Amino acid sequence: MSEDLSAPETGPTTGQPPGGRVLSPALTAMMDEAHAQSGAVYLMGSDPPALEMAVMAGLPRTFAAPWERISPHARVPVADAVRERRPVWVRDGQEMARRYPRIAVVLPYPFALLAMPLVTENATYGAVFLSWPGTGSPDLAQPERDRLMAACARLAGELERAVRASVPLGPEPDLLAGPRGGGAPGTLGAAEAVRMLSRLPYGLCSLDLHGRVGFANPAAAELLGIPAAELVGTPLWRAAPWLDDPVYEDRYRGALISQHTTSFVALRPPGDWLSFRLYPGTSGLSVRISRAREVAGRGEGTGGGTTVPEETPSRLVTISQVASLTGALSEAVGVQDVIQLIADEIAPTMGSQALVVLASRAGRLDVLGHHGYDNPEIVELFNGVPLSTPLPGTQVLRTGVPAFFESFEELRRLYPIHGEVSDGYAAWAFLPLIASGRPVGTCVLAYSRPHTFTTEERAVLTSLAGLIAQALDRALVYDAKHRLAHGLQQALLPRSLPSVPGVETAARYLPATRGMQIGGDFYDLAPAGDMSVAVIGDVQGHNVTAAGLMGQIRTAVRAYTAVGQAPEEVMRSSNRLLIDLGTELFASCLYLRLDPARGRAVMARAGHPPPLLRDPDGRVRVLDLAGGPLLGVTASATYPRTEVELAPGCLLALYTDGLVESPGVDLEDALADLGRRLGEVGHLPLDEVADRLVQEYADADERSDDIALLLLRTTG
Repeated sequence: MSEDLSAPETGPTTGQPPGGRVLSPALTAMMDEAHAQSGAVYLMGSDPPALEMAVMAGLPRTFAAPWERISPHARVPVADAVRERRPVWVRDGQEMARRYPRIAVVLPYPFALLAMPLVTENATYGAVFLSWPGTGSPDLAQPERDRLMAACARLAGELERAVRASVPLGPEPDLLAGPRGGGAPGTLGAAEAVRMLSRLPYGLCSLDLHGRVGFANPAAAELLGIPAAELVGTPLWRAAPWLDDPVYEDRYRGALISQHTTSFVALRPPGDWLSFRLYPGTSGLSVRISRAREVAGRGEGTGGGTTVPEETPSRLVTISQVASLTGALSEAVGVQDVIQLIADEIAPTMGSQALVVLASRAGRLDVLGHHGYDNPEIVELFNGVPLSTPLPGTQVLRTGVPAFFESFEELRRLYPIHGEVSDGYAAWAFLPLIASGRPVGTCVLAYSRPHTFTTEERAVLTSLAGLIAQALDRALVYDAKHRLAHGLQQALLPRSLPSVPGVETAARYLPATRGMQIGGDFYDLAPAGDMSVAVIGDVQGHNVTAAGLMGQIRTAVRAYTAVGQAPEEVMRSSNRLLIDLGTELFASCLYLRLDPARGRAVMARAGHPPPLLRDPDGRVRVLDLAGGPLLGVTASATYPRTEVELAPGCLLALYTDGLVESPGVDLEDALADLGRRLGEVGHLPLDEVADRLVQEYADADERSDDIALLLLRTTG
């Protein structure tokens, strides 16, 4: 790639073309030399650098509308030719689908294309492309390519001289053959020919390259239900609004680009099915129109009922399906969500019966998930296989190039190792999942019968793979963050509660479902001589900062307890620590020292919800303890202590505000409800009590806050 792609002093500028045209004659000469159907010349703009179509010949510019302005870094043949300063040859539609799938999605027709750079030794001025219709376009012989490259070199030399002479270069009128409409029937204009066509029993009309009607015989006007005078000079689908469907226009585009006869059937309201057969030429199309015999035959004697004929146009994936899949993929959260979505929506749409999603980990295949296999062990055999192993899954991951196998014999011939293991399927599509220019995995779709992958189907599959790749990339990041968050949370909370004399214990923690599912809620229980201490708290936020601060507070509380501080002193020391750390976060906390032998507990509270106490007879009280402000608010805060009597069988419930605070719910009502439920289930085993109290929140799809619960029951 020339270093001066973006240098304004070497590239032509946008402006009006000079008096004598330079681009059009050069383009038509190259098209004549190579017998090409269409072509275009791009000029390099400088602000910002971009290849801009200056002239197109042979086909309407609308056919290349998505590529009228191309970034030099785009993945298209013209940009590749400029970057690599060499010609790029795409021999047919299948190669286009494999190498440039986004072009094949828009133009899923058989055609060949040659892109060539317009370069001199010191500068890049643009590019030229030529195209040929059909699937049988011969590979250009080297002498032909050399002559075309020499023509490009001459054109680049003319452009360089124009720039040096300060001659403005810019777009020139496009070159299209054929009639422009307006009533003249073009080559059918001889009077005798017109009279002959008028007597034909079927409809016949001609369309120019823009789809405008140049001639229509009376039978065509009658079948379409539109006077011939209103047809001539107007695009067919505009004259007949019921033909204004992208699928019908697609047949017109396909016939022109491929130069193959094509057909479709359309319903003319209210119930007449018409058959259209398109015969392409270099200057437009001839269209034969007749009644669809299959439909007309079925309608006879049936009271006018109709059945859509088999040749009614259809697409593998409709625009609405693509929009639906895109929306669904954007909502998929984890990797398994993405795999399930592919299984539910994408695989059935493409006629596939099974799928596997692969990634790489440490130089080996990693089977992320699969669906549709009666024997999953067959798929798992590939887990951990080195990427250097000659398999289609490893090849696609390494190269980013899709692979299609239409039969088991084809797979076994190309990959003997893979052929030794049969998964019971007969055809496969291996699709690279590439996000932001890097491979993130491979999606393998399997078919129960041998399957021929058409050019359009390959293009659609490769395009869908791009959507899947973006979703999978996000899902992999989400799962990694989730594992990190889960691991950090587990490390900061006690793995298990210690056994303390005279006390039964149980605890539960539920993270918020928003963000990283990590937060600042915490609890702890530790023996302290012949007593035990319990603490529960809540640091603001649901992120790593909150979790880290929570870990520091929990550690500090243990340290202050170990040196013999009383509950109120532990709270004051923790408050000073939080202020000294300089954090902007606050924390609530409830600390208690439990002495079951003497039947009492001493507590101190810092802005935390009050605990609930269930007496052995089932009555529940809210312990309205005296307390101080949240930790971290003011250095002068004090935290008075409260002593509570505990008879054997009493149950203390310590919790964070996520268990009682909900939008639109009064806090006192929520506390009353929690107390009622504690009274009803408090006699059950303590683990079951804990599960019952958090069950409503555990089953919820969303939790806006963390929830921590610590239960302590004295046994006497």
